[in-house]
Amino acid sequence: MVCFKNIWGWFQQFAHACYDKMIALSSAEHAMFWLAVVAFAESSFFPIPPDIMLIPMVLAAPQKAWRIAGVATAASVVGGFFGYGIGVFFYDVLAKPLLEFYGYLQQFETFQDYYHKWGGWIVFGAGITPFPYKVITIASGVVHLNLGVFCVASVLARGLRFYLVAWLLKKYGAPMKVFIEKNLGVLSVLFLLLLIGGFVLLKYI
Repeated sequence: MVCFKNIWGWFQQFAHACYDKMIALSSAEHAMFWLAVVAFAESSFFPIPPDIMLIPMVLAAPQKAWRIAGVATAASVVGGFFGYGIGVFFYDVLAKPLLEFYGYLQQFETFQDYYHKWGGWIVFGAGITPFPYKVITIASGVVHLNLGVFCVASVLARGLRFYLVAWLLKKYGAPMKVFIEKNLGVLSVLFLLLLIGGFVLLKYI
């Protein structure tokens, strides 16, 4: 019990240190650039979602909420096209090793069949949930999902997700910031569970 308390205390200190670092970074001169980099990379190969930067950035500067959400949306959509390109042109060289790395190669072969009927909805669903979006963008390229459908689904999904988060933080920013800082340890665990859950979910598709 004492050991658990020590571990939990250490984890809370670590979470607060990371949170303080993100708050500081969110106010830095090049914060928008790094948000764009993370959002772009997350749509094609990087495992961490851009929310980890978007949330503290909006909390630190709520007057820039729409601009922050716009940057995250645009960069994420462009990154999605990069992931699509990986699937189209570099399946054997890049896409296959990435799918093998995440343990989804076998599931992916079955998953391709869904695209012929539900491709747009699959992209949209992955874009607004913790589901690993990079797997969907690469898969869309491999099966040559209609580029127009892919573009519309990506813009709607990513825009809905990031603008909704920005709106909630802009509207309820002050009490939400207090709530986040007060419950940072629990929220960090929940975030990790959602992130891991998104990957695990693919195992059962």
